Amino acid sequence: MVARQKKTRKLRGHVSAGHGRIGKHRKHPGGRGNAGGLLHRRANFDKYHPGYFGKCGMRYFHLTRNKYYCPTINVDKLWTLVSEQTRTHYAKETEKAPVIDVVRAGYYKVLGKGLLPKQAVIVKAKFFSRTAEKKIKDVGGSCVLVA
Repeated sequence: MVARQKKTRKLRGHVSAGHGRIGKHRKHPGGRGNAGGLLHRRANFDKYHPGYFGKCGMRYFHLTRNKYYCPTINVDKLWTLVSEQTRTHYAKETEKAPVIDVVRAGYYKVLGKGLLPKQAVIVKAKFFSRTAEKKIKDVGGSCVLVA
């Protein structure tokens, strides 16, 4: 902000500059930032930020997230990984079944939510839930585990 627009310009000649004669404008009377969360600001922290202080759970040294990386896809979304014409082609030709490789599409685990069309399909994945495996086998398909 430009100096001429500051409040100080209007307050020239007024002794306490709007901060009162008695209380006095001191630097940081309550401490800086969140100071006093367990002392004079305790009521505020207890009311508006419960659980702010303390610890919870166990420590895990050098946590690497990649070992837990397991994106999932549901059974009802399996056919979105291949084109619509593939599905119609294999609906007519029943001797062969299309192979859907979910790992190539970026998913590791197949879960069992939703319904599958009554059409055989070979699904390749790293993991299958029990319900997903049952649903795929019920429509005449098979589950292939890939490393």
